[in-house]
Amino acid sequence: MSQTPEPSVTISLTCRRATDALDFYARAFGAKELFRMGGPDGSVAHAAFMIGSALLNISDESPEWHARAMPEGGSASCLFSIATESCDEAFTRAVEAGATPLNQPNDYFWGKRNAMVRDPFGYRWSFSQHLEDVSPEELSKRAQALMAAKQ
Repeated sequence: MSQTPEPSVTISLTCRRATDALDFYARAFGAKELFRMGGPDGSVAHAAFMIGSALLNISDESPEWHARAMPEGGSASCLFSIATESCDEAFTRAVEAGATPLNQPNDYFWGKRNAMVRDPFGYRWSFSQHLEDVSPEELSKRAQALMAAKQ
């Protein structure tokens, strides 16, 4: 039995091609695979991997475990955000690995530089680079100015 404490929340992804997804996450995000358990048909029954300090699980579809992948061409309703030293480099790496660009890198009023991609399996990923600390008062002021400019 492991003495390492488990995270209080672990995300589990379901894909049609979990092996391809693991390869993509390694190329695009520098994911490190920790463990893989194959199914009798060669599928991925369960695998664990890390992106930075986040632990994620992945498997192929399994009706027995109520694990269904998104429809082809679909997009997940969740968003994974990766804190990074360089939003631009992370975005470029993901796109070069096969991700679809959704939002180009851009500076935002809340003090971050962000970009977004969708991976080949339908999951959305955001890259967030810290630019400056913004107080709650300044954040509110900037948000109000932005909303006023849009009217």
